[in-house]
Amino acid sequence: MHDAARCMLQPAWVDRLLDACLADDVGGLLALPLPDTLKAASGDRVDATVARADKWLAQTPQMFRIGLLAQALVAAGEAVTDESSAVEAFGLAPRLVPGDIENLKLTWPADFAMAARLLETR
Repeated sequence: MHDAARCMLQPAWVDRLLDACLADDVGGLLALPLPDTLKAASGDRVDATVARADKWLAQTPQMFRIGLLAQALVAAGEAVTDESSAVEAFGLAPRLVPGDIENLKLTWPADFAMAARLLETR
C-alpha cells in the first residue's frame, strides 16, 4: 500500500522494502527512527519528555499479503491509522525497513515548499 501524499517515492525505496519483506510472513513498512526529542503535551504545555529510543516514523509504502491485510483491516475497524496499525491490532509485528528522509508526506503548506526544493535538486 502506498499513500499518494508521499508522491516523491523512489524505486530504490520500493526495492528495499521488497527485499526485506518478500519472504517475511507478516510484511513490513518503510520507517525512520525518530530523530528528535519527543514531547507529550496538554494544549501548548509540555507534560513529559517521551523516550525516543524505540520510536519510529511510519512511512509508505507498506507491504503485506493481501489476505492477511484484508482480515486485519476488517478486524481493526475504525481504529486504523495505516495498514501496519491494522496488522499490529491483529496481533502481528510488522518489520521496520529503513525508509528515507526524502520520502516526505505532503500534509502542511511547508511540506510542499520542501518538496519543491528537493525536486529542484534532483
